[in-house]
Amino acid sequence: MIVMQTSVDAQHLKKTYGELVAVDDVSFQVRPGEGFGILGPNGAGKTSIIQMLYGLSPLTGGVLKVFGMDTQSNMRAIKARLGVCQQENSLDPDLTVRQNMEVFARYFNISLPVVRERTQKLLRFMALEHRQDARAVDLSGGMMRRLVIARALINEPELLILDEPTTGLDPQSRHQVWERLEELRANGLAILLTTHYMDEASRLCDRVVIMDHGRILVEGEPAELIREHIGHNIIEVAEPTAELRERIREKQWRNEDLGHRIIIYVENDLQMFQEISRLCGIEGCSMRMATLEDVFLKLTGRDLRE
Repeated sequence: MIVMQTSVDAQHLKKTYGELVAVDDVSFQVRPGEGFGILGPNGAGKTSIIQMLYGLSPLTGGVLKVFGMDTQSNMRAIKARLGVCQQENSLDPDLTVRQNMEVFARYFNISLPVVRERTQKLLRFMALEHRQDARAVDLSGGMMRRLVIARALINEPELLILDEPTTGLDPQSRHQVWERLEELRANGLAILLTTHYMDEASRLCDRVVIMDHGRILVEGEPAELIREHIGHNIIEVAEPTAELRERIREKQWRNEDLGHRIIIYVENDLQMFQEISRLCGIEGCSMRMATLEDVFLKLTGRDLRE
């Protein structure tokens, strides 16, 4: 039997900052060609894992291998095969779009003719060719983000690491980035991303882990996690009555009582919805399909993380 090499193999990762434990015994694998998401609230440990992956932050404990190589001793070789898109905009504002690509390519010792060819190809792919002579500082937020991704692809990486790739973008720009990333994944590029957008994770990821307080809570395909932890549908009731609460207790319906609102987890049950509608009025309740965001909130809670 042939064992396929993993793009990432993390075993019992640990990262501490003084007394703070940011990553606590985390293990996961990323397979070649798949989309893999690391999800969690602020402070869950997502960015700490990402930074260990591309060598910005050393491990406190555990073993981390990328392309079968240990990051402790082979980081230079690993970086040559990685593409990294960080949260922060690291473009040089004084350089043009094309110059940002060409200067960054020097880190990989790529010949100038090859760099120019790849730059034109990537700028076309990211719909930036018409702005190649514009300074980076003059681009819109969506264009800047697409340029950062294009730049991360200049070395033709085998794994693209994206740390919150569409944060702050308008819906049109976000969807344009998603379309490009879907095409890259369809062509065999492995993508590892962190995101606060659950619809982004559902669209781009074959598998996800949901973390909190430095630990993995669950791992699996988005659709599987939804079925396992929520079900098919959700009924939301605004300003629930005492009568409805009593009915929920009698029927032992799975629910989350938020005081001013109740969320009831159900299968595709129209009869239940009709019964609840009679108790609270059709205007006061709605039924919708469950999403990955429902799983995320159920597992990590609804309190603000600042």
